[in-house]
Amino acid sequence: MEQDQAFVEFVVKALVDNPSAVTSDRTVDEMGVLITLKVDPADLGQVIGRQGQTAKSIRTLLRVVGAKHHARVNLKIYEPDGMRARKSEMRNSEDGGMRSNSDGMRSNSDAAAQPKQEEEVDLSAVDLNI
Repeated sequence: MEQDQAFVEFVVKALVDNPSAVTSDRTVDEMGVLITLKVDPADLGQVIGRQGQTAKSIRTLLRVVGAKHHARVNLKIYEPDGMRARKSEMRNSEDGGMRSNSDGMRSNSDAAAQPKQEEEVDLSAVDLNI
């Protein structure tokens, strides 16, 4: 196992809850080195991080390790089939009940949150000649 691959596995195993499920494959081609990382699907969020910041940081450190050995190193995090669909379902369930209708417009599924109809107000007791 090369140093860059060992480095990625060491860092990721320290981050996840199930380190025994962490594996990586290393391939070399004309573009450089590609390390494909596979983790337990439950640990995927920990490796990617909020808005991808953890994955971005790992990639940055990996480029430094590659530069030391005069190699261009890239990291690919393997996502099992269906993970993207689950992510979009989770986003939809976290948006406060908002759903898109057939027109693409968002509407609130909670009837209590619908805008109230305007009520008539009796202005007969108000002096409007100010």
